[in-house]
Amino acid sequence: MRPVRIPRLPRLPRAAAKTARTTTAARTVTAAAVVAVIAALTACSGPAPSNAALARIPPAKVPPATYYLALGDSLAQGVQPNAAGVSVMTRDGYPDQVFAALHASRPGLKLVKLGCPGETTTSMINGGICRYRGGSQLAAAVAFLQAHRGRVPLVTLDIGANDPEHCGGQPGLDQLAKCAVTDIPGAVDNLGTIMARLKAAAGPGVRIVGMNYYLPALAEWRSGLPGRVVAWTAEKLAATYNAMLGRVYAKSGARVANVFGAFETSDFTRPAGTSVPRNVARLCQWTWECAAPPRGPNQHANQAGYQVIARTFLQASGLS
Repeated sequence: MRPVRIPRLPRLPRAAAKTARTTTAARTVTAAAVVAVIAALTACSGPAPSNAALARIPPAKVPPATYYLALGDSLAQGVQPNAAGVSVMTRDGYPDQVFAALHASRPGLKLVKLGCPGETTTSMINGGICRYRGGSQLAAAVAFLQAHRGRVPLVTLDIGANDPEHCGGQPGLDQLAKCAVTDIPGAVDNLGTIMARLKAAAGPGVRIVGMNYYLPALAEWRSGLPGRVVAWTAEKLAATYNAMLGRVYAKSGARVANVFGAFETSDFTRPAGTSVPRNVARLCQWTWECAAPPRGPNQHANQAGYQVIARTFLQASGLS
């Protein structure tokens, strides 16, 4: 075979060769600069993490969901009269304010409100006013506690204000007598049933706080001597009723939010320079009972009153 001859490349002129050498050197310098910049950036940022390293990075911590369960009547839904005098549910109720205070240090906490305006101890057990899965507020509460056992640190309850139906509104002495004889004993028995079922469903470690009540009938004091007699009599009856509710709560191991005391319900003293006793002044200050129409008279707490109730619950719970 004949050897393969490789032809020689023609020589460039001297000027062209010099230009080519200059261009090549410039490209070499530029490339070197780019390599240096990349190396510097890599040195600052460190090596790219491997898949194994990424797998070892823990995910962002999401606090586990826990629940504050609020049970009861219209107060548990924050009911207040609107400008037309219609009682409506609001987000100013005591459960909303208790939740806001607790959520700051418990970001996973959620509020569940099952309260029913107009609820009595009887309807809470048997249903009939508000619609619930299971038929009643108590059945819904029991089901929720069982489904979320170990994740409900707090249950609050206000129930029993609507049971003494003869004590509501602007009661007379005859109505108060019927209230004491027929309404109160049944409500106390029902509360015992409610608490037994809630405790059994909640299990150990769940903090249950039950509330006693302020007294709207104190507003009758402003109606002259007959009204003052009604206010005095109603206060004695309310003190007895609230003490009975408190004994049921204590027997079941629950705590008591003493709203009756926070509203200074038994204090008929009249501070100097005032026209009404302290308890009547507190009632008018913290509820709509003394308000002019159309908002009043209305037994529900106003925003300031709900704040007082919320503070009382927080103090009783020991969680604040």
